[in-house]
Amino acid sequence: QVQLVESGGGLVQAGSSLRLSCVASGRTFSNYAMGWFRQAPGKEREFVAAISKSGGGTSYGDSVQGRFTISRDNAQNRGYLQMNSLEPEDTAVYYCAARGGVRTTSPTLYTDWGQGTQVTVSS
Repeated sequence: QVQLVESGGGLVQAGSSLRLSCVASGRTFSNYAMGWFRQAPGKEREFVAAISKSGGGTSYGDSVQGRFTISRDNAQNRGYLQMNSLEPEDTAVYYCAARGGVRTTSPTLYTDWGQGTQVTVSS
């Protein structure tokens, strides 16, 4: 329904910051809730953050609460994940996802996914 492309990943030192971007195309972005998930080698996909269609509601996983901020700019068809105080445990492939319903923590309920961007945090 909507195509998503992530960017902004890279290799950084612990304690630094990084901002991921997710560009949407194909359909009206404001009709979709957006989420960020991450997956480390050998582990299941983990919920990171989610934001409502309008941007008025947000949710965060316990491990990133207070450090990460999700946002969106519907006029630019773009979503963001600002990551501060990065830790080695944050190392993973980060995916943005979208769905036509309300935001949720469950990855199985999202219908559209980007290809992912690698974030590596060195100690």
